[in-house]
Order: sequence, then C-alpha cells, then structure tokens
Amino acid sequence: MLPVAVRNITVVGNRVLHQRTAGVEAITDDVRDLVRDMFDTMAAAHGVGLAANQVGVPLRLFVYDCPDDQHVRHRGHVINPVLEVAPEPIGEPDPEEDLEGCLSVPGESFPTARSHWARVRGIDLDGDPVELVGEGLFARMLQHETDHLDGWLYLDRLAGIDKRDSKKAVLARGWAKRKVLTWDPASQDADGV
Repeated sequence: MLPVAVRNITVVGNRVLHQRTAGVEAITDDVRDLVRDMFDTMAAAHGVGLAANQVGVPLRLFVYDCPDDQHVRHRGHVINPVLEVAPEPIGEPDPEEDLEGCLSVPGESFPTARSHWARVRGIDLDGDPVELVGEGLFARMLQHETDHLDGWLYLDRLAGIDKRDSKKAVLARGWAKRKVLTWDPASQDADGV
C-alpha cells in the first residue's frame, strides 16, 4: 500500500480558486501522483469531490467519491471535463434541500441553485473516454467541481440574503485578511482553519 499523501486545501480568498484551469495535455506520472494525492486529501477532508485547483494545481481535473440519490457510491476521476446540464431553468434554491458546502469554504453551507441533472464527459488516466451522468447530489457534485475548474466557487452563485450571509461568514472567519489561505486536512479539521 502506498503512503497517504495529503495536500493542503486552498481557502476562499486564494486567487487560484478564481482562475480558469489549464487542460491536461499529457497524462504523466506527475498527473497520476496528483490524482492519487487528491483522493487521499479528499478522504482526509471528508469530501465528496475535489478539484485540482483546490490543492493549488491549476489543471483541469477532479476526483470524486459521492453517492447518488439511490445511495449508490460513485468513485473516480475526470480529466478535462466538459459539463452539460438539463435545459430547464434552475429556479430558486430550496433552503432545506439545496444546501451546498465546499472544502475551500470550510464549515459553511448555503442554499445553491443547481440543475437537477448533469453530465460530464472527459478522459481517465488511461486516456479512455469517461461519461458521468447523475441527478441530485451526484449532479450537484459534477456541477460544483466543474465550476471550480472554471474559476467559480459556489459562493459566486449565491444571491440575495444568502450572498450577504456568505460575505459575512468569510469576514467573520478572517479569510479575507489571512496571509496563508490553505488548510491541512490531515492535521486539523475544517473548522480549525
């Protein structure tokens, strides 16, 4: 068994989270190591998905370990994902059903409008095509992780009182003033950032 390699997770305010990531041009040993490290980091942080820029690497890939609405667990990775969502309007988020959180916004969650259905296409570490289709939480995760790779946080999608409350939370946690905008899930919990 390989040793666990947990990377620090970037926190809201870190510029890498608001920059579009670059496509992976070649699947190298460094990319394979990154994917393995990201699985270890996601597990240590108790997440359901993790994008490469969340560990400070501006490449277009994410890993996931997420159940769907039938409680079937999906685990894998996608390189150079392209997202497609249901064509109907998204509407207003349900404050009870549509809570969303993020490892880069530790300890917070807000109702976030998302499409109920999503599909992501990309490739895996062998260069083979990957297609993931899901509804509910799995669709939310696909949209959330692809947003990260496009330079968006779920906070950027909030409106009204939720947007205001998220700004207050960022200020209250001191993220706007921190010099080090990462946390180590192997040595502290998300609330200890």
